[in-house]
Amino acid sequence: MTTNRTPVISIDDGRAAEADTDARVLTAAARLFALRGFKDVTIREICQDARANVAAVNYHYGDKSGLYRAVIESAIAIMSETTEIARQEGLGEPAEDRLRVYVRVFLQRVVGGGRDSWIRQLMIRELADPTPFFDLVFERVVSPRVAYLSEVVAEILERPADDPVVQRSVLCIQAQCQAAMHGRLAERLLPDLAQPASLDALAAHITLFSLGGLRVVK
Repeated sequence: MTTNRTPVISIDDGRAAEADTDARVLTAAARLFALRGFKDVTIREICQDARANVAAVNYHYGDKSGLYRAVIESAIAIMSETTEIARQEGLGEPAEDRLRVYVRVFLQRVVGGGRDSWIRQLMIRELADPTPFFDLVFERVVSPRVAYLSEVVAEILERPADDPVVQRSVLCIQAQCQAAMHGRLAERLLPDLAQPASLDALAAHITLFSLGGLRVVK
């Protein structure tokens, strides 16, 4: 004798499905926001891409602004790792070597592409057309990064970290690194930039160029 039994759905099954939907929405949002910017992407487009109901965004994030903030928070967490990795790899090394490590790590992680290449696209858009969340990026990523680089440059120049010469030098070094973020321009000038060997060569050149400049202004 057979009986019809209703499948039992556990609470854990429900939580897993909810987490999966949340992850799909966040992934789709990150890709589309990076590709087209905050203003030109709709919640409906994100949900279609994520195969999710529009109500999922309202439930998890409240609105498009809340979803964008979640994407920015994800980007901030990854970008903060870059500064920390550079700090850890340079720990105990002379200042000039710490500068080499910083430039190499920055280019490898920020310019090198891979699964986090959407962050570079997103930040280029934020720089060109800032949203209210740019201040969050500045406070939690840019400021700590500049503070660390200022420590390194201050040691090389034998000046206080807040000295105007140090700050101008930091801006010049960071600007060289940032230039490589603008994919189309950089790839036109250096067609093989995405290759590890080319990135390493650029990192070495930026460091050598910067150290030469620092010796002049010291």
